[in-house]
Amino acid sequence: MAFSLLVKNARTRFSGGKLLSIGIEGEKIAAVGENLPEGGAAQVIDAEGRLVTESFVNGHLHLCKVYTLEMVGQDALSSYHGGSMGGAMTAIEQASRVKDNYDEKWIIENVRKACRLAQKYGNTHIRAFADTDTKAKLEGVKALIKAREEFRDIVDLQVVAFPQDGVVRDPGAEDYIRKALELGADVVGGIPWIEYTDADMQEHIDRMFALAKEFNRDVSMLIDDAGDPGLRSLEMLAVKTLKEGWQGRVTAQHCRAMAMYREPYFRKILALLQKASIGLVSDPQTGPLHARVRDLYDSGVAVALGQDDIADAYYPFGRNNMLEVAFLAVHLLWMTTFSDMEIIYDLITTNAAKAMGIRGHVLEPGGNADLVVLNAGDVYHAIWEHEAPFRVIRKGKDVTLQ
Repeated sequence: MAFSLLVKNARTRFSGGKLLSIGIEGEKIAAVGENLPEGGAAQVIDAEGRLVTESFVNGHLHLCKVYTLEMVGQDALSSYHGGSMGGAMTAIEQASRVKDNYDEKWIIENVRKACRLAQKYGNTHIRAFADTDTKAKLEGVKALIKAREEFRDIVDLQVVAFPQDGVVRDPGAEDYIRKALELGADVVGGIPWIEYTDADMQEHIDRMFALAKEFNRDVSMLIDDAGDPGLRSLEMLAVKTLKEGWQGRVTAQHCRAMAMYREPYFRKILALLQKASIGLVSDPQTGPLHARVRDLYDSGVAVALGQDDIADAYYPFGRNNMLEVAFLAVHLLWMTTFSDMEIIYDLITTNAAKAMGIRGHVLEPGGNADLVVLNAGDVYHAIWEHEAPFRVIRKGKDVTLQ
């Protein structure tokens, strides 16, 4: 058996300490086992006992805003990071100043920088949000679509047309979402909780679903991102998903108000999420509240972690390094045992792929040949050290940034 690429002397998360070989043919994993024939392989990578896993998946990144913190100032950080997150809406209004000068020409340079970091850190799939509204117009979307094509062999960018300032409260934003979909945006975004009334929140969701159905697109919405247990847009989203038959095609981001839910209401929401097959992406490092990640995972919800921001008005750090995000999440979620860390690792690999609707992201014969050879022998040390991988494999090719 000849392979286009063979990774030998590899540990996997489930190999019981044995060293295996991973044979790749084209863009797929052809075989996994001990002592696969090396002869005839076009390229051989010796993992030398390092851990080899599925590559990393970033379920949430505002890619059009990366590296804009110094352009917009720091007042939004104070508003967004207040202990109860009561100023989250104010922070969004403050952060929107960056869009006064939005231009594809400078946005694309920032996006390229972030995509090169994704390559360095083995982050091969990103759900990338682009503000698409009456301020940003289509400048961010155009930059992200351009980057999607430039980096298509290195990172899969799912471009989300995102009405950051609302739909009802920003008349005209819906038209820009439509134009973005016509340009080729992959996912319909939304942020219903930012509307002023429950009726407007429902209208926001209804309008975005209408576009999703018309263009046959998945849906990804920022939900209840404030310290208000009275917010109900997650429930609205789940009910709408069931009504429209969009199960498995919807992802909710943040859902921070969940941290304040009373237990009976949380259990109701959990049942709706399960029934609607909604994925949920949490970003605990970018705000003082977060969704109940462990409870969601234990209940079978496709929960994931996201980078969310890189040096923008909401978060001053970030390297598109999902092992770094995992390291922070271990502390913030108090998931510090070795078994907890295995779960955290799922949230940046296999579980994250499920949340984003990525099929075949699993290290087994027939799976996608999107892999990382880590500079560690196990998950514990990989998260602890959160170094760039030794090798990054995308679509069956070694794309390690030299």
